Amino acid sequence: MTKYIFVTGGVTSSLGKGIISASLAKLLQSRGYRVTIQKFDPYINIDPGTLNPYEHGECYVTEDGAETDLDLGHYERFLNTPTSKANNITTGRIYQNVINKEREGAFLGKTVQVVPHITDEIKRNFRILGESGEYDIVITELGGTVGDIESLPYIEAVRQFRWEIGSGNSIVIHLTLVPFLAAAGELKTKPTQHSVKMLLEYGIQPDILVCRTEHHLTNDIRKKIALFCNVNINAVIESIDASTIYDVPLLMLKEQLDKTVLTKLKLSHKLEPDLENWKDFLGRLKNPTADVRIALVGKYVELPDAYKSISEAFIHAGAKMECKVRVEYIPSETLTPENAVERLKGLHGVLVAPGFGERGFEGKIQAIRYVRENNIPFFGICLGMQCAVVEFGRNVLGLNNANSTEMNPDTLYPVIGMMEDQKNITNKGGTMRLGAYPCDLKKGSKAAVIYGKTHISERHRHRYEFNNDYLKQYETAGLVPSGINPENNLVEIVELKNHPFFVGAQFHPELKSTVANPHPLFINFVAASLAYARKK
Repeated sequence: MTKYIFVTGGVTSSLGKGIISASLAKLLQSRGYRVTIQKFDPYINIDPGTLNPYEHGECYVTEDGAETDLDLGHYERFLNTPTSKANNITTGRIYQNVINKEREGAFLGKTVQVVPHITDEIKRNFRILGESGEYDIVITELGGTVGDIESLPYIEAVRQFRWEIGSGNSIVIHLTLVPFLAAAGELKTKPTQHSVKMLLEYGIQPDILVCRTEHHLTNDIRKKIALFCNVNINAVIESIDASTIYDVPLLMLKEQLDKTVLTKLKLSHKLEPDLENWKDFLGRLKNPTADVRIALVGKYVELPDAYKSISEAFIHAGAKMECKVRVEYIPSETLTPENAVERLKGLHGVLVAPGFGERGFEGKIQAIRYVRENNIPFFGICLGMQCAVVEFGRNVLGLNNANSTEMNPDTLYPVIGMMEDQKNITNKGGTMRLGAYPCDLKKGSKAAVIYGKTHISERHRHRYEFNNDYLKQYETAGLVPSGINPENNLVEIVELKNHPFFVGAQFHPELKSTVANPHPLFINFVAASLAYARKK
């Protein structure tokens, strides 16, 4: 029978439930268990696809085209296994499913209520991955903080679910904060006690407490927490601030979190965890032999979480190259023809980030012109690739004011246009070209050399595409379409001839970069930036 682990949060948000869940999953996976993680978000949006990145960080896209919470990116990067739409559920989705059933008459005229109808739908979603037969353990992270009004149905569903599947088949891990009061010079356990009391009011006794802290927990503090929160002292786990999220699995191993979990779930922990590759990655990450400065030009740079997968992909590629990648975030709307050279001087590579809408578009064009003309390594992702096409059209092909129809529907030279199957869509959520699609690479192209093969699959999230009416013009002038979708001839990759590294990808390669498999495009971009830095 599949075992279930529920991870809740208390005292404050942003304590790192996603990283703790991913770290525990990594430890269990390294002991030979088949593990997956799912995230339940309490907001009423159907999915994060329509949320501004400032609200919730980046929108992560799975292989099957689900727009999901950025924590799923952590799950994939740590476990090196793909997630799916079943791994992220929001309150909006739960209510939508229940209301659809009510409209169909599935409840036979009964009054539809939070208990049992909403909680039953939540429990049904708890079970989906567990009943697939693919996993020994399912970890479910509950978003929000215990005590929030919107979290209550989830907590109640967990209470019912645990009662239904019987003891020994599930545990609750409560992540809480043990703050340090500088004036008093001591750690305080009262917030944790209150948080656990609130959980107890809802009928849930946590089995393990993971305590986020800036200072090490003394044995006395562990005893106090154990006594007042009804847990064993070995179930009070310290989670101290780490220099990198990739340290957390080893910190949790030291605290024996995995062993405690397996004991409580009545599972064997005889097989010691195999973390050699992980330790090797950490060794290279922490001992770089060189460093490079790479600009990330985007419109949401005030919140680094808006580009989480890109910054993590740089970490993976940097470790592979034994190189420290120093990412410098540059707001694209601050770049002008007058200041672009000054702002980008001294950088060894420029990545132009994905995004939507007109704000900052012209700044991205300026950045691309500078790196193209000065042979500085360039990598464009999604809108970044489209900007490269527009810039080349304007400044090399002489197509004055060439543009994307997203920015100017009346442009005389629509080198980027809306995809045919997107033209009649009015709803915004979940309607873009989403998920994994195949791509054929031209033999002998830079892309084919980078990937080491000619057939690849990458994940997408866009409505606009390269306008094939201009294909021959671009190819003749040297901006080569080296990756094409075999089904609809969509241009997936463009690359500039006679340039050390100038690659634009319509897809999002950052979504497939993991600790175990850094993405080849990022590895080669970092390598090109390193080569440029050494020439300087």
